[in-house]
Amino acid sequence: MKLFEATRTVVADDLDDLMHVNNVRYVQWVQDIAKTHWESATTPLQQEEHIWVLLSHHINYKSAAKLNDKIHLKTYVTRSEGVTSTRIVEMHHKDSQKLIVKSETTWCLLDTLSKKPKRITSEIAAVFR
Repeated sequence: MKLFEATRTVVADDLDDLMHVNNVRYVQWVQDIAKTHWESATTPLQQEEHIWVLLSHHINYKSAAKLNDKIHLKTYVTRSEGVTSTRIVEMHHKDSQKLIVKSETTWCLLDTLSKKPKRITSEIAAVFR
């Protein structure tokens, strides 16, 4: 499995009424890193012909992140078969490496034109191995 990593810094717009990162923001970051990973690992033609949609999302919130915290995100795909793929995203405080969030999402590959599910080819699966 190929690991993809990124870093974010928490800004005021990320915070909720308790002054820590809003749960909805974490979900957005899961989607963002998945998309960035796909775009960085695939060709323009693969991106033009395929699109991923989220089927299910399970997230465990372990600790809070606050304003100006640096968050280390890492993601990897654990399974790709048929038309679905399972992706893990972990977010850690960059300095302490304390786990903040861990998610497992199931994605479905679609044909961009027809919007119908499309079997994950060995070529696409190899992008994430």
